[in-house]
Amino acid sequence: QVQLVESGGGLVQAGGSLRLSCAASGRTFSTPAMGWFRQAPGKDREFVATIRWSGMTRYADSVNGRFTISRDNAKNTVDLQMNSLKPEDTAVYYCAADRNDYGSRFSVAYDYWGQGTQVTVSS
Repeated sequence: QVQLVESGGGLVQAGGSLRLSCAASGRTFSTPAMGWFRQAPGKDREFVATIRWSGMTRYADSVNGRFTISRDNAKNTVDLQMNSLKPEDTAVYYCAADRNDYGSRFSVAYDYWGQGTQVTVSS
């Protein structure tokens, strides 16, 4: 089992920045790929970014160039640096872990999920 705990959410004005962090514990060696997803009220959960064990990354078009995903394998943490935030970035952000190193943009590929952290961007 792997436990994921997100932190760093909050309220920020449009154009501002936030940094989310995800701390993994348990059998973390079994989850080489990590990802961030988000879900806004009334909408489906959507892919934001993913990072494979090698450090290879993938981003949703909507955040590419504004968000950066990174990981510290020694500390078992994955961060999401979010810059130039927009009101449409408002959502609950979830950290996810995949037992396979796919780096998928599909939520069904991920085996473990955190409880989520709220990000609110005011206009």
